[in-house]
Amino acid sequence: MNGTWIGLLGMLLLVSSWAPQTLETIKHKKCPLNFRFVIIYVIASFLLTIYSYIIRDWVFLTLNALATLQSAINLLVKFRYG
Repeated sequence: MNGTWIGLLGMLLLVSSWAPQTLETIKHKKCPLNFRFVIIYVIASFLLTIYSYIIRDWVFLTLNALATLQSAINLLVKFRYG
């Protein structure tokens, strides 16, 4: 089995684990996650997105870009609605 498929499966599972939280946050306009955790997560996933681009790993680039997007949505809701 090609290792890329393992990476894709892992990516789909990780991204799908964030999806319910992000949808819940948008729906209720409330993010129950710890503020510091969300900030650190956004920064870390953004830096990993840049790194994935530099090393040209599209699986991790996609994973980290989606993780950045989903956690940034949670962060924006946290800023806006508390």
